[in-house]
Amino acid sequence: MEQAIRIPDTTTEEYAVLGQRQQQAYHLLAAHSDWVAAVLNGIPGPLRAVIQDNLSAAQQIDDLNGARTTLPHWRIIVPPTSDVLLGYYRESQQSSGVQWQYLAAINLIETNMGRIQGLSSAGAQGPMQFMPATWASYGRGDVNNPRDAILAAGRYLHAHGGPQNMTRAIYAYNPSWLYVRAVQLYAKQMFDDPHAFLGYYNWQVYVQTTKGEVLLPEGFTG
Repeated sequence: MEQAIRIPDTTTEEYAVLGQRQQQAYHLLAAHSDWVAAVLNGIPGPLRAVIQDNLSAAQQIDDLNGARTTLPHWRIIVPPTSDVLLGYYRESQQSSGVQWQYLAAINLIETNMGRIQGLSSAGAQGPMQFMPATWASYGRGDVNNPRDAILAAGRYLHAHGGPQNMTRAIYAYNPSWLYVRAVQLYAKQMFDDPHAFLGYYNWQVYVQTTKGEVLLPEGFTG
């Protein structure tokens, strides 16, 4: 799947299937860590690093979030199209200097590219998950509007060191080294090949609970 995602003439419809299969494969490997070595041994060198990085990024986020005892009170919606989102990332890059790959990685981690509507456990909101006080300083418009939120994220990251020091900027966005590492790993895949974004775009919302992993499909209302 990683190889197919990186073929330039892959269609939008194919990406929808490939992205979901890619995500399912990573979830399977995460659940069966004893399979990882055998799988990696059969993969060509460059793609082996991709798989290792994606597994590592997911582990960082799992370690950061932990397992929930109940399902979250979220709505799962259809996000803007990949072309529309990429346009917002590039617009934010043009105004802030922060490369679009970092914005896409943050959007992926925070709300699966805007699929999640609802407050975080800390009270953050919108597709880029802003706290109210932070939005008051950096936001313009509606915190729940994808374009407004992505532009605000660029402004925030720029104000905190980006694009020159993205490690510092990402840490300011969420002061956890697990979070920083995950953002950098996902962004790296998109720097290496922009087609990686189209795989991530099609990832669905899964929640780790104390009873196991749960898929929250588009249309879910918690």
